[in-house]
Formats: sequence, C-alpha cells, structure tokens
Amino acid sequence: MNLFERYLSLWVIACIAAGITLGHLFPQLFALLGNLEFAHVNLPVAVLVWLMILPMLLKIDFNALREVRHHTRGIGVTLFVNWAVKPFSMALLGWLFIRVAFADWLPADQIDSYFAGLVLLASAPCTAMVFVWSNLTNGHPGFTLSQVALNDVIMVFAFAPIVALLLGIASITVPWDTLLLSVLLYIVLPVLLAGVWRRSIIAHTHGIARLAATLRVLQPASIIALLMTLVLLFGFQGQQILGQPFIILLLAIPIIIQVYFNSGLAYLLSRKLGVAHNVAAPAALIGASNFFELAVATAISLYGLGSGAALATVVGVLVEVPVMLSVVYLANTSRNWYERATCT
Repeated sequence: MNLFERYLSLWVIACIAAGITLGHLFPQLFALLGNLEFAHVNLPVAVLVWLMILPMLLKIDFNALREVRHHTRGIGVTLFVNWAVKPFSMALLGWLFIRVAFADWLPADQIDSYFAGLVLLASAPCTAMVFVWSNLTNGHPGFTLSQVALNDVIMVFAFAPIVALLLGIASITVPWDTLLLSVLLYIVLPVLLAGVWRRSIIAHTHGIARLAATLRVLQPASIIALLMTLVLLFGFQGQQILGQPFIILLLAIPIIIQVYFNSGLAYLLSRKLGVAHNVAAPAALIGASNFFELAVATAISLYGLGSGAALATVVGVLVEVPVMLSVVYLANTSRNWYERATCT
C-alpha cells in the first residue's frame, strides 16, 4: 500500500479544504475551468476520470468476461437496488426531509425543486467512478464493467419514466447528448483503449510481468487524479459552499442517508445470498453511487441553472467522492465478517 492509499482519508479532507479555499480565492480561474465543458460534461474532470479508470480497465482480461455469468446473484442484487429501491427510497427521504423536517429552514419557493433534484440524482446509477471504488475494494473488474454496461443500457429506457412517475410529470426531455457522450467518453472509448493497450503489453516477452509493472506505475497517477478531481469539484462550488453552507448541509443529509442505506442493503443481500466479497463490494458501491453528469444536466434543462434542483444535484456531486470512499472503507474493514458468513 503506497503513501496515498495509506493516508487517503487525510488526503481527501485536505483536498476538499483546498478546493473550497482555492475556489473562493480564485473564482475566475475555476469559472474558466468549469466552463470547459461539452453537453454538460466537464472536460478537465473527464481527463482526470480517464486517468483514474484506465489502470482499473487495464486489469480486465476481456476474454474472461464470460465468467460474469457465474455472478448472476450479484447482478440481480445490484439491479434490484438500482432500479427497484434507490429512486423510490430517495423520493421517500426527499419527502421526509425536504418537505417535512427541513421545510421551515428552506426557501418555500424552492422546496419542490430541491425534491426534484434529489430524485434526478438517485434515478441515474453511476458509470465511470464505480471503477475507482471497485478497485479500492479489490472488486471483480469484469463484474464491475458488465454491471455498469448493463445499467447504461437500462438507463436509456428507464430513466425518463421513473423520473416522470416520481415527479408527477407527464414526460421529461432527457439530455441525450450528455447521456450518450458520457457513455462514449467514460465507458466505450476507455474500454477499447484499455483492451488494445493490454493486448499490446501481453504480446511481448514476459508480458504479464510488463503488465504488472505498468499497473504499478499507473496506480499512483490514478489516486492523484482522484484527489485532483476533489479539488476541482469543490473548487467549482467554493463560493456557493461558503455562501449558503446551511442549505447545502440540509440537502446533503438525505443524500448521505440514501448512500449508506442502498449500499448497506446491497451488501447485506449479497451476504445473505452467498455472493463472493469481490462481487458484493462493487455491487454495494454501484447500488449507491450516482451518474451526476446526467442528473445535473437534466436538472438544468428542466428547472434552470439557478434552480434548487440544480443545486441539489451539485450537492450530490460534492458528497459523492468522500462518502463513497467511506463506503469503500466499510467494505474493506468488514471483509472478514462478510466472508465468515459466505463460507459457512
């Protein structure tokens, strides 16, 4: 375990603080970086995501993906949590906290919009970042890739109807450019590049050793990219965080609860079904994380850039990395407890 991984929690706290501070001190610079986007996909963040996920994808033996058929229970758990539980549990939490518990502390004209943002956030499962979380738990890379790909296919058909049902809207306009560009940028292209790169390395003499050496070189770059992503994400919202911290805190509470609830549900269901830990951990992480580019783009297209819905989805972006890293920690520290049950 290298220096970054050993003290990752401290680095995360430092990067969050640095991002907020730098975003407040240099708002024009972060505004410039934030505006470098296409179809609501931020290009600097996209570059960092590539640096994060390529080492994970490079580990995958694509010829062995057929083994995923042996993990149908893990796939079933993740699909159940992502599509039958997560959007509806978020709607319940949104109603409980935004419409009831926190209603007196939030702007009355934005309550419906905040609720909508939470629903949008929970109705789109994560894509690229899941590779990072899975890798940090030594998760099965083939399972993670196949599950992410399956979720992307389902999302094309299920995202709009679920959101329309929960928000009571006749229909919604899905930002297809954001959805398709994200899938292409974060899944299709890096998978193809990793496959070609892996094959070219293994084709040489001592190819497996060369692959291991390449991964050792890339691993620190992946962790550094993760930390730089935190600096950028919190830097983009530095002024807003300092300007309305109480509202952001209130919006973060139901998001954090739903992350722990859905990841815990997927993890416990996997344990009950005897799923291997290297499948259960990514299943829990996939079940809890969000596709925030799609959520933010949809919120902006439906409610506007300055709306409560857009703010709620942005809070989801800010919460995502530190909270998911805590789920990674819980999955890793509970491995022995988990495996005692699945081995009996």
